[in-house]
Amino acid sequence: MKRFLIYSLIATMAIFTSCKKDDDEQKKAPRVTSPAVQEALTGASVELSFAYTAEGGFKSSGVAATNGTATITTDGSAGATSGTIVVNFTAGSSAGAGAVTLTVTDELNESDDATAVINVVEEQTTFYISGNITEDATWETGKVYILQSRIAVVDGVTLTIEPGVIVKGEAGTGVNATALLIAQGAKLMAEGTADLPIIFTSIADEITPEQIAAGDFKSPNLDITQNGLWGGLLVMGKAPISVADGNTAQIEGIPSTDVNGRYGGDDPDDNSGVFKYISLRHGGSNIGEGNEINGLTLGGVGSGTVIENIEVIANQDDAIEWFGGTVDVKNAVVVYPGDDGMDADQGWNGTCDNFVIIATDDHLFELDGIEGDKNDPAVIAEFGAYTFKNGYVIANTEDVTSSDLINLDPETFVHFENIFFTAIEDGQQITLKGALTLPDDFLPGVETSFTNVVLNVADVAPYIDGTAPGVQPEQPLQIHLQLICQYSAGHGRNRLD
Repeated sequence: MKRFLIYSLIATMAIFTSCKKDDDEQKKAPRVTSPAVQEALTGASVELSFAYTAEGGFKSSGVAATNGTATITTDGSAGATSGTIVVNFTAGSSAGAGAVTLTVTDELNESDDATAVINVVEEQTTFYISGNITEDATWETGKVYILQSRIAVVDGVTLTIEPGVIVKGEAGTGVNATALLIAQGAKLMAEGTADLPIIFTSIADEITPEQIAAGDFKSPNLDITQNGLWGGLLVMGKAPISVADGNTAQIEGIPSTDVNGRYGGDDPDDNSGVFKYISLRHGGSNIGEGNEINGLTLGGVGSGTVIENIEVIANQDDAIEWFGGTVDVKNAVVVYPGDDGMDADQGWNGTCDNFVIIATDDHLFELDGIEGDKNDPAVIAEFGAYTFKNGYVIANTEDVTSSDLINLDPETFVHFENIFFTAIEDGQQITLKGALTLPDDFLPGVETSFTNVVLNVADVAPYIDGTAPGVQPEQPLQIHLQLICQYSAGHGRNRLD
């Protein structure tokens, strides 16, 4: 009986063992499913989720990669029969195909693998802009944006330009001239920094974002006198302007068929955005007979707009021109414009404070007053005066000779404060147009004034307001410029600081 029980027990154990072996053999091997094809920028990381099943119970996993590296960030759970394994893939430095292979092993030492495909692509750093900007957009640091035509930021839209961006205009004249135009009701938020200025230049300029990031802001191939290679930057506002008919006008340089070129209105506080640490270079392409685009055109721009730390280098037409409006400009540098350095008309009522002008092909300043009824003192008083103060003006260099210093109209209502002119040549002076004389021929109501305006010329009294010359300072006017241009006449240097 005892022997019978032993045999029965052995037989029973054999049956159970056989059943377990059959069950194990019937369990399916692990199955791994790869995710869909993904894209990764060179050097960037993406996460890949692999689903798995393992009836034999999860034991371990392993991963391998090509054209990059891979690590498991979320592994399977011990003994789990299904789950998701997350792999982090960091792309290599070369564009092309990449792959991640994940292998799953169960507790029966059965395994399966699956491969995820990753397209490794280089980051796009150059963007071609061919149409108007009709919805809010951001141009990003480290990238180049190429204007292929006249591009308008339309009413109600904001364009943000981050520090270090380079904007290049393609070559073109007439209707094909390239420019960036901020229409009435639109905004440009372009806040560069001293370390990462925003640069507008020609497509012929080989300057790169890598140069900017390294602190090298000068063109590697264009001479400081080259101009007319693209258009410029135009800003249209709703502030008051003085024109012969109505209170709006079409800005010069933009065809009348383009409604985005309208400017002027009745809102002196109008806000067109923020402009800081911007360099405008080699612009002013011709759109018609004697009609070029200014480096920076300000049409009816309101006082809510912030413009600081601006330079205009080698523009074929005027460097900066105000057409009415109330906007102030602080910290500005103008170098080698092909026409006037600073030009104002149509009743601008603002201040340009802390500036440098270096040699123009025409007037250093060409300054007009109101349009419309110029003989009406009430209209002159309505628009009031504008002011230039704390300026350093180099009238001439070896390369460029200016025609005169300041050119005024009889209706020009302007105040000059603390302006130092140097490198003046014979015949260059401050004049009223039409061979009129200062100050006798200003129109009634015009009270243009000169306070501490120094003409650094031998045998000429330095102060044109008739006061005693006094002691000429070692550093004229002690201008503490927080400007963005350092210049040397040898062409070798043209950088923002």
